[in-house]
Amino acid sequence: MTYLNTIEVESAVTSLATAFPSACDIIDLPNSSFEGRSGHALRIGTGPAGSNDCVVLIGGVHAREWGSCEVLIHLAADLLEAYSGGTGLVYGGTSFTSDQVRSLLDDLDLVVFPLVNPDGRNYSQNVDPMWRKNRNPANSGGDPARIGVDINRNFDFLFDFATAFDPTAGPRVSADPGDVEVYQGPSPFSEPETRNVRWLLDEFPRTRWFVDVHSYSEDMLFVWGDDENQSLDEAKNFLNRAFDGTRGVAGDPAYAEFIPTGDADAAAVLAEQFCAGLRGVRGRAYTPMSAFHLYPTSGTSDDYAYSRHLVDPQKGKILAFTVEWGKSFHPPWPEMHRIILDTDAGLAQFCLTALQQRQRMAATGVGAGASADR
Repeated sequence: MTYLNTIEVESAVTSLATAFPSACDIIDLPNSSFEGRSGHALRIGTGPAGSNDCVVLIGGVHAREWGSCEVLIHLAADLLEAYSGGTGLVYGGTSFTSDQVRSLLDDLDLVVFPLVNPDGRNYSQNVDPMWRKNRNPANSGGDPARIGVDINRNFDFLFDFATAFDPTAGPRVSADPGDVEVYQGPSPFSEPETRNVRWLLDEFPRTRWFVDVHSYSEDMLFVWGDDENQSLDEAKNFLNRAFDGTRGVAGDPAYAEFIPTGDADAAAVLAEQFCAGLRGVRGRAYTPMSAFHLYPTSGTSDDYAYSRHLVDPQKGKILAFTVEWGKSFHPPWPEMHRIILDTDAGLAQFCLTALQQRQRMAATGVGAGASADR
């Protein structure tokens, strides 16, 4: 086996929905890509849609990170096959019992969107292996080098980075359409790919966890990405314009992004458990850390997903993460297969821990109910 092309990714999604109709629904995404490709996701779960809390898993955002689609398709297939057969799952030294597998599908909804950026993947696999963005030509002016938007800078979080950040911070984002890596686009959600992700979060309002699968650096990142985390001063938050021009500098007392202690602790545990599940497979040591400590960013999927409930208190709280698998964008397939096993073990452990956290909160009345999630 080797890396899947865009047609094969779509075929895998539809095949799983056909093979496991009692535990899997196909989701038609509303926005086609600029080259006319339609996207699909899977809802994996045995209860009626919307009856359980939800984990949304997305991949294939950056075109050159080929293995992210395979990570999610293999995870979906593993869970569905194990549930259907009444078996557990074994990934090297990490294993899950049949009861644990059953609890994931009976007590959660898992929404898996393996290929957010189909145009970019197609171009990366056939023309330029290092292509990162989508293939939107709207701002190119006819110049092929200016085609495309970085999907993971196009979400609505501190989009006006030139105003929000300290001038010395240097967040990894650009407003220049000629930037071949991190052009953010003309406006938040200008791209159909980001609108599809937003639609999924709106369509599944009981989403409580979100993971965006990327490569590479062997990290498990949690929010925030614009600055270091702190839980002492609520006034220092991304909505407070009084702190514009101060964000993004490590160790600077002028600003750090507020996150409540309970959210910070829960996110850290989930990131640590992902790394523990992954490490058990064959000993790979991933690092759990806030996204800022990789580099400062704005407009990313994870910061947007967590920020939603702060911008609009009617939306549920989502703890959000980014996986950075492996040590290269296109590992030889035998190594990529091992990375898939690593990452899927980590994601299964993440989902199991998330469910356990939620069940403990419900049992104690802490964080249970819609109002407590906002």
